[in-house]
Amino acid sequence: MLPSPTTLTLVLSQAISLATHSWEYGTAAQALLEWDTPSHSIWNAPFPHGNGKLPTLDVDDVSALKYARPFIRTDRETLVDGDGAAGDPAALGIPALLIGQSTPPYLAAALRQQTHLLTVVPRAPNGAISHRETSVSLWADFIYMVPPFLAYSGVASSDLGLLKEAAQQCAHYADVLGTPPGPWLHIVPGEGAADQTKDLQLWSTGNGWAAAGMARVLATARKSGFDAQTKGEQAMLSEAIKEIVDGTIRLDDDGSVLLRNYVNDTTWFGEVSGTALIAATVLRMAVLMPDMFGAEYTEWAVRKKDVVDGRIDGKTGIVAPAVNPLNWKDRTPFTSGSPEGQAFVILLHAAYRDWKAE
Repeated sequence: MLPSPTTLTLVLSQAISLATHSWEYGTAAQALLEWDTPSHSIWNAPFPHGNGKLPTLDVDDVSALKYARPFIRTDRETLVDGDGAAGDPAALGIPALLIGQSTPPYLAAALRQQTHLLTVVPRAPNGAISHRETSVSLWADFIYMVPPFLAYSGVASSDLGLLKEAAQQCAHYADVLGTPPGPWLHIVPGEGAADQTKDLQLWSTGNGWAAAGMARVLATARKSGFDAQTKGEQAMLSEAIKEIVDGTIRLDDDGSVLLRNYVNDTTWFGEVSGTALIAATVLRMAVLMPDMFGAEYTEWAVRKKDVVDGRIDGKTGIVAPAVNPLNWKDRTPFTSGSPEGQAFVILLHAAYRDWKAE
């Protein structure tokens, strides 16, 4: 049984009210866009006028843009303070580009963010743009924040090279974080990097960030006028997503029916955040690539949706247990509401709705 619209509104309102960081703002905006105005999301008809021209929308009529606008800085090099992260501010890049169609300072801000990523942020030896500002560090989270923005900007500016660069960043990250044929590691610092934060485990939310981000890049290429010119990139992205999903399913044996926080470590609890985002990605891929993601995948994703739905508090909209979003190694289940986890549940329901409509 599906949660009522009122219950899902509560889930979404918690995502919005709990968000306090750059990536949380961007993820809440994405959830609003996919749920409230799906026709403008990357999954439907994002480029109605073809390459090089985004739709001009009334910001006050599009909840995602109205929500994101106050967080976007129009007088800095990055769209929002990333607290040391180079990748996270780009989570607001697509809203900035859309707002910028009617309010030019937001477009200029988005382009400054793009230039900063491409020319200022350090890179790994293989060309991967660092997720951190001061020294090279590759985080799976990056894939949801940066490549979708670069891909969308590439289409908006008729820049095939930039769209291909977005896909190539995913390939560069897969080269470092991937554990073929399976899920990705979470964080790998560069050799000699000042910040040696590392997480060489298979974090479910990190794999959700990676798979969902690559699916957004794939959808952008598919929906663009560059579909024919990006078949190689699309095949690469599809295979990389499938490796993450297949590896996650192989390790999916927790008694809670949720994915464990670290999918390969049976001492961890099952939690809603990674479960919801990976299930959402499977349903999106079932529409984009039905021959690759058939019934065995969609049945798995719907089972995950059902168990996540059973963890929604109908009075508050809080979905639990989640992992502590600011401390992924915290073994205490997080029950006060994860901003990103709340948004992931809405992304899952948007994906489920659109899949059912096919």
